Amino acid sequence: MIDLYTWSTPNGRKISILLEELNIPYKIYAINIDKSDQFSNKFSRISPSNKIPAIIDKENGQTIFESGAIMMYLANKHNKLIPKKYYWETIEWFMFQLSQVGPILGQAHQFLFYHPNQSKFVEKKYIDYAKRIYQTLDDRLKDNKYLAKEYSIADIATWPWIARFERHQIKLVEYPNILRWYRIIMKRSAVINGYNIVGKKADIPLI
Repeated sequence: MIDLYTWSTPNGRKISILLEELNIPYKIYAINIDKSDQFSNKFSRISPSNKIPAIIDKENGQTIFESGAIMMYLANKHNKLIPKKYYWETIEWFMFQLSQVGPILGQAHQFLFYHPNQSKFVEKKYIDYAKRIYQTLDDRLKDNKYLAKEYSIADIATWPWIARFERHQIKLVEYPNILRWYRIIMKRSAVINGYNIVGKKADIPLI
């Protein structure tokens, strides 16, 4: 059993989708970041960075924070979703999500969606950043069904961020390889089941 402390963000959804893919039982603890629940003393002991998600593995008492660490812990423990044949390709694209897709698109959310019209320079900068990331992913998916050739934590980590393409002011039809990949993944039962586990229910964006 995994205790999952999370909220309805792309990073939170990465973990709930992964748990569904691994078919691991888990208990949900909602950390409402809109109400600053992440700064509670209890959660701070689990996640020193005061960021969701975080987990406690009830089987051994292991506590893990940071979404990337959680995904590697669960995938390695259950020996799934990091294909041995494509190990380094999986790690490369997983790290691309952690270092670029998440941080840069997360900033794009702030300037293009939550707080628009603050600076034309900043908005252009993040639109250009977003387009560069989408083009990199589209190029990779041109000759590959999945980011690491087989479905892996790289896809699970990246997909929830691409599901917010509208917030990035991206027209997904302009990236046909991402669009194909996006539609394949959005139909997976684990993605559907893991998408809305906490917070306000939201439909998976269709295109």
